[in-house]
Amino acid sequence: MPEQSTAPEATAPTKPASENPAAGLSRRTLLGTAGATGLVLGAAGGAVGYAAAPSEATPLTSVGAGRAMFHGKHQPGITEGLQARGHLIAFDLAAGAGRKEAAALLRRWSTTAERLMAGEPAAHDDTDVARDAGPSSLTITFGFSHSFFARTGLDKQRPAALDPLPDFSSDQLDKNRSNGDLWVQIGADDALVAFHALRAIQKDTGGAARVRWQMNGFNRTPGATAHPMTARNLMGQIDGTRNPKPADSDFDRRIFVPASGEPAWMANGSYAVVRRIRMLLDDWEKLSVKDQENVIGRHKSDGAPLSGGSETTAMDLEKADARGNYVVPANAHARITRPDQNGGAAMLRRPFSYHDGLGPDGTPDAGLLFVCWQADPLRGFVPVQRKLDRGDALSAFIRHEASGLFAVPGGAAAGEYVGQRLLEG
Repeated sequence: MPEQSTAPEATAPTKPASENPAAGLSRRTLLGTAGATGLVLGAAGGAVGYAAAPSEATPLTSVGAGRAMFHGKHQPGITEGLQARGHLIAFDLAAGAGRKEAAALLRRWSTTAERLMAGEPAAHDDTDVARDAGPSSLTITFGFSHSFFARTGLDKQRPAALDPLPDFSSDQLDKNRSNGDLWVQIGADDALVAFHALRAIQKDTGGAARVRWQMNGFNRTPGATAHPMTARNLMGQIDGTRNPKPADSDFDRRIFVPASGEPAWMANGSYAVVRRIRMLLDDWEKLSVKDQENVIGRHKSDGAPLSGGSETTAMDLEKADARGNYVVPANAHARITRPDQNGGAAMLRRPFSYHDGLGPDGTPDAGLLFVCWQADPLRGFVPVQRKLDRGDALSAFIRHEASGLFAVPGGAAAGEYVGQRLLEG
């Protein structure tokens, strides 16, 4: 779980919208206004539901009113902060389905994503699961795997950066829960909104594709902490301190394919590495806090490096104790994953925690749905993971159980569907 590359810092705690109700506004109009301003709904925004709300309706809170845009330079779900609920799902094209069927499917998916992200119901056979909710910052993101190009006769358009990931010695991968022709990431700040989107996307596939695997994840709900802070993972560690930030001068160069890049259809897109990483929590929790901190290289309480300072203080890798030992151990996770220890390799991590129940012996099946974004995985994820493979102290407490690599094209312009420049180019 390379440290330098989880999501941007959480947003500030949100406050309820005005208590003054307003009648006569349609949900679509209301939510469109909320999304455009990015502000908490006030006295002019009290509608709830698909139609005009009764005068006594309670306005949406800012969590429900948050809206991400479907159309844009990049697809949604990459640079947004961590979302409270997520679903990852991969599909294989059905036997006999090819480029034509894939194009029709992406057109349907894009239409549905645009509507749901605006807080509107699906165009056909909506399940009403999210009827009472706002958009809740819903994002839906689409990607293509290596195998997709052979299935659609587009091998010549397959980018070199999508070559299969190398084998890593620590991998214990389940092939049935890895890869897939198509990948969809769904995130929202409300569990029902996220589930509603999952069902809509699945129903849209029709006979064009079948589910290969699906995973569910979660993060802390926005506003749950007293002030904005970096997220914690299920090991209790602050996770993502050194994540690249959109304000960084080299952020776009590291995370997105340039507009002039190759192939042309990937302009402003990115590559997602997806790993299901099980945490061996029973073993981890037997360690003392001090031993846990030595494994990571940071204090558990506040994420500060063991070499001193606060969470954002630069780590002093040369600092030694009275016995001459490194204060940050040589095999500490935070030391090994630093960009300056990996030729500048960087990635934007935007993961979800997961818990899939308990085994017969009570062992939790829990960990991290690791999702990282980069302009080139061979220069981002691969060198860092290779180094972790050679001696990361954290490796004894995690298990990589599934993996996938997906090309995620740039955002769709108004009137376009995602992937149109590939499928109709």
